[in-house]
Amino acid sequence: MEEKIHKRRVHYSGTHPKRFEEKYKEHDPEKYADTIEKVISKGSTPAGMHISICVNEILDFLQIQPGQQGLDATLGYGGHTRRMLEKLQGKGHMYALDVDPIEIVKTKQRLAEAGYGEDILTIKQTNFRNIDQVAEEAGGFDFILADLGVSSMQIDNPDRGFTYKFDGPLDLRLDPEKGESAAERLREVSYEELVGMFQENSDEPYAEEIATVIMKRNRTKNYVETTTQMKDAIEEALAFVPEKDRKEAVKKSCQRCFQALRIDVNSEFEVLYDFLDKLPDALRPGGKVAILTFHSGEDRLVKRAFKAGAKAGVYSEVSKDVIRPSAEECARNPRARSTKMRWAVKAE
Repeated sequence: MEEKIHKRRVHYSGTHPKRFEEKYKEHDPEKYADTIEKVISKGSTPAGMHISICVNEILDFLQIQPGQQGLDATLGYGGHTRRMLEKLQGKGHMYALDVDPIEIVKTKQRLAEAGYGEDILTIKQTNFRNIDQVAEEAGGFDFILADLGVSSMQIDNPDRGFTYKFDGPLDLRLDPEKGESAAERLREVSYEELVGMFQENSDEPYAEEIATVIMKRNRTKNYVETTTQMKDAIEEALAFVPEKDRKEAVKKSCQRCFQALRIDVNSEFEVLYDFLDKLPDALRPGGKVAILTFHSGEDRLVKRAFKAGAKAGVYSEVSKDVIRPSAEECARNPRARSTKMRWAVKAE
């Protein structure tokens, strides 16, 4: 048997680690329960992990029974998957999908250590737009969950480029091994395309001003290649905003523009459209689906698809109103605030 070599932790100067790769708790947060609880109680998400949203609301609707077969279309940190597996009580099977090659390995190991092996859980690295292929292999599902949010672990890792709060490459791909990064996209995009992207993907009010600055940088080959450079470009574009309002305006525009770029490089609307189109055939008669959305564009697509499905007789029932996380949950997890849940039931 090969001897396991002990790997020492990365050392850092000073009393607290500053660089992400030195932050040992962030790489294995569940080992530090006291730290996790302390961070959560302050209304923050511990770096390196993800707090599942609307768990009770999802479980109340799905009413999972032992022996059923389910799908978590967006595995992430595995929190929702784990709670759904608990409801199966060792009978039945769960499938789970994720496109992220980095996080899927960690989550698979985490769930295996919790006792959920391949006998009850099948994890596949594939985009959830391929739900038809998975459903064909599995023979359909009694319940499906899709959480369309980006996982906190992806946001917290500066190498992934999902946030303006840390300096890192402007990447934003859910699968960094495929497609082009946001930085590469910005090099080749036209002014009209960029304005449209910011307006359509995130309702950015200063789309024209921000696009103008990025185009100017492209012409001088001063390309926007990092998260900090993107923030700087937005600050430059919003220099006309009165000083007392500027900081908040820059923050909001950063959030919106990073979201718009992420949606674009991952083709998120096209992926969701494919998923919603294939969804009814993946459900068994009487099967249930719950979808969590995090911005108006996603919610509109889900609402429209469920409404059309109900009209066509594909769904026997759909949610008339959105379900939102409780005030208590939002206080404990501020990242839950923008969440909307919609559901549908496949006709018998």
